Amino acid sequence: QVQLVESGGGLVQAGGSLRLSCAASERTFSNYAMGWFRQAPGKEREFVAGIRWSGRGTYYADSVKGRFTISRDDAKNTVYLQMNSLKPEDTAVYWCAATRYYSSTYPQTYDYWGQGTQVTVSS
Repeated sequence: QVQLVESGGGLVQAGGSLRLSCAASERTFSNYAMGWFRQAPGKEREFVAGIRWSGRGTYYADSVKGRFTISRDDAKNTVYLQMNSLKPEDTAVYWCAATRYYSSTYPQTYDYWGQGTQVTVSS
């Protein structure tokens, strides 16, 4: 069982930056691909960014490409989401998740989820 704990959410003005962190309890963390998802009020949960096992490649939703960067530190069992040039439409609850798939953008393929952290971007 992998436990994931997100941190780093908050309130920021448009154009600002935030860095989300997700700490995992599992020592075999490097065996999991990791993803970040978000859900805005009244919308479905959507994929934001993913990173493959041992950092072997990253991939992003078109809406965040060039603004967000996902990274991982397997020595610290932690995955990060650096969010720059934030927009009001980035306002959502953000979750990190772990999957044994090599990579995936589908939330149903992720086995473990954190509790979520709120990101609010004011205009």
